[in-house]
Amino acid sequence: MAAATAAAGSPAVGSATGPPLPSAPPEGDDEEGEEAAAAEAGPSSGGGGGGSSSSSAGFRLTAVRRDPAVRLQHGVSGLEPLAWSEDHRVSVSTARSIAVLEQLSDINGAAPELVIHRTAVPAPAASCHLKVGSKKEVAECKEKFASSKDPTLSQTFMLDRVFNPEGKSLPSLRGFRYSSWSPLGCDANGRCLLAALTMDNRLTIHANLNRLQWVQLVDLTELYGERLHGNGYKLCKGEAPRGDLGDFSEFQRRHSMQTPVRMEWSGICTTQQVKHNNECRDVSSVLLAVIFENGNIAIWQFQLPFVGKESITSCSTIESGINSPSVLSWWEYEHSNRKMSGIIVGSAFGPVKILPVNLKAVKGYFTLRQPVVLWQEMDQLPVHSIKSMPLYHPYQKCSCSLVVAARGCYVFWCLLLISKAGLNVHNSHVTGLHSLPIVSMAADRQNGTVYTCSVDGKVRQLIPIFTDVALKFEHQLIKLSEVLGSVRTHGIAVSPCGAYLAVITTEGMTNGLHPITKSYQVQFVTLKTFEEVAAQLLESSVQNLFRQVDLTDLVRWKILKDKHIPQFLQEALDNKIESFGSTYFWRFKLFLLRILYQSLQKTPSEALWKPSHEDTKVLLVHSPGVGGLEEPLQDEGASKQGGKQNPSEASKGEEGDDPAADDALAHSSDLGGREPMEEKLLEIQAQIEAVEMHLTREHMKRVLGEVYLHTWITENTSIPTRGVCDFLMSDESYDDRTARVLIGHILKKMNKQTFPEHCSLCKEILPFTDRKQAVCSNGHVWLRCFLTYQSCQSLVYRRCLLRDSIARHPTPEDPEWIKRLLQGPCTFCDSPVF
Repeated sequence: MAAATAAAGSPAVGSATGPPLPSAPPEGDDEEGEEAAAAEAGPSSGGGGGGSSSSSAGFRLTAVRRDPAVRLQHGVSGLEPLAWSEDHRVSVSTARSIAVLEQLSDINGAAPELVIHRTAVPAPAASCHLKVGSKKEVAECKEKFASSKDPTLSQTFMLDRVFNPEGKSLPSLRGFRYSSWSPLGCDANGRCLLAALTMDNRLTIHANLNRLQWVQLVDLTELYGERLHGNGYKLCKGEAPRGDLGDFSEFQRRHSMQTPVRMEWSGICTTQQVKHNNECRDVSSVLLAVIFENGNIAIWQFQLPFVGKESITSCSTIESGINSPSVLSWWEYEHSNRKMSGIIVGSAFGPVKILPVNLKAVKGYFTLRQPVVLWQEMDQLPVHSIKSMPLYHPYQKCSCSLVVAARGCYVFWCLLLISKAGLNVHNSHVTGLHSLPIVSMAADRQNGTVYTCSVDGKVRQLIPIFTDVALKFEHQLIKLSEVLGSVRTHGIAVSPCGAYLAVITTEGMTNGLHPITKSYQVQFVTLKTFEEVAAQLLESSVQNLFRQVDLTDLVRWKILKDKHIPQFLQEALDNKIESFGSTYFWRFKLFLLRILYQSLQKTPSEALWKPSHEDTKVLLVHSPGVGGLEEPLQDEGASKQGGKQNPSEASKGEEGDDPAADDALAHSSDLGGREPMEEKLLEIQAQIEAVEMHLTREHMKRVLGEVYLHTWITENTSIPTRGVCDFLMSDESYDDRTARVLIGHILKKMNKQTFPEHCSLCKEILPFTDRKQAVCSNGHVWLRCFLTYQSCQSLVYRRCLLRDSIARHPTPEDPEWIKRLLQGPCTFCDSPVF
């Protein structure tokens, strides 16, 4: 195996030659010191990176604290307690629940702080008992082992919390050991699922369907136990029968083969399903790999969207051959438009290897022929965390895969590259990062950087730099003590686009003394500058604002502080709109205008939710009429007004000033300062309406295109097609040849029929005069669905995440193409619809 060096003064196991590091930037920066809260970094192969003030060259990363810090109700539990999902939700495993913090990019508020929606997944009240036999047989065996005269047997049984989750005299095992987020698009709303593993070995999958409550969809521990019980606790049918449950070794084996250690989700893959008429359709599915204490790996396959037990397609078990497994991770490598998949497994004794996974009937995947050993030494350094990321090799001109693993206070890395000779493996260790063991590691897959942290509040950013042989790393120190004060860190996570670092902290030492009490907090630190974020948004390949909420939040913060859109961003965005005309850039422009409008609004002096203290209570005594009620109110109001004016009038009289002149002067200065601001707000409002109208027209063209493709002549589609056509052509200034041609074909197909909508209350016709609502001749008002432009004539409808638009629920009578339209995101902000 070839080996490579680790850069920035860190020796590596092995050696290789590579180009010298980039030179240091010129002196004179604001930040001083070799190890500051922000460090400089060399550019990574993934196109991003940055750092704190160190001697390495490249982009400058300035770590800045973002308020608010979220205080946790309970202490954190388990390893890697922090995870950040692709839909911008942070899960924190605690001793009583999983706290879920959802980051929102608020378009209706002027507060510069992070907007966080907080929910929780409570821990089950009942303990989890693994199914190793019938209840009667298990109770007899437990009584036998507990009362055994052999102390080695009885003590082993009594002290094992897997056998005794309720604890009896010991405290009960509550809380969560680990949580893992699925890819985006797995639940019924197209968002992420949450797999949760409790301290007492219960593995469940949860979904947040209504934003306020988490629902448990399935208990995989229970299902896997029933599956093993049905197979006689044998992995394959040809396996010889084992001993009786009364044998303590067999009792231990049955528990270890269903005690989960870690679980991880794969990416979404596509399979083909044969319908009754022999047609094939593509079905999306996702895999969940669960590694158990004995080294077995169960791979669950779920059909999407996942709604419960009925969505489980299959479950297969493979043997890893790893003793004392500690962690696993999915490995996906794309080469020549074909994907290779496997599972990386790490051991508490040190070895790391990739196991092949046979994905049957999955399009575009091929399988490893045999396991690939990445590290085979039994050096007693436990593998704590494993991350993998795809990179592009600039020298070999092909894609490659980088695997990093935290082992003690070192980082093990392995570069895998397919060439004509086969699969090349280069591996080494990066040393000198931390003086204490690494407690958490996070990877920014989009920018190709890795972050590690130790308990002393020090975070390292590692940036891979390619050489002609293999790889080397530049790394820089981020001292959280200079950003957050004296803290101890318990976990980190990086946002999907690499803009934020979430950190779990407690109080650090003060004057050499430990704190008396601990309060766990989740704090957020920025990792990118505004210029980097703006460039990333403009050159994004995602073309979706919701999937880049962490980036748009930094843009929102900048505009709210400066109260203007930077000129370079405005010009670059206008050029993109003129060159490409993509609706993504129009939505980005709408977002900027809305934030600018909020930044210029006058902030209310008091919170809107606070009650007014000027309201008074009136005692209704002997005043049954209305006239008797008005006089006390008028008198009281007059006396209150007089009471308020008396002190000011007295002071003015003492000073000898003319109150009328002062009032006139104040009024004139008020008008002089207010008029330009009001004009600017009106101008921004007009721009917002113009952009919204453009996005509405573009979506109307899409809806009309679906109508034209999926309907026959004279068929009522329940979509107000004629009304949408008339609305598009009502503005004479709107000249779109594509829209005119499309409308001409549709009107020819409709053959002069209109198929109008009717009010469900009075059966009158609902005219299409407004894209937001429909009003019949009797004044009944119905809101319009922004996805299909149908009137929502029911009491229940859906809204987008930012409450930007509303949409109706699909009905059983809707054809598939209308249901597909109703699954789309918001046309203004790309947010999912609930």
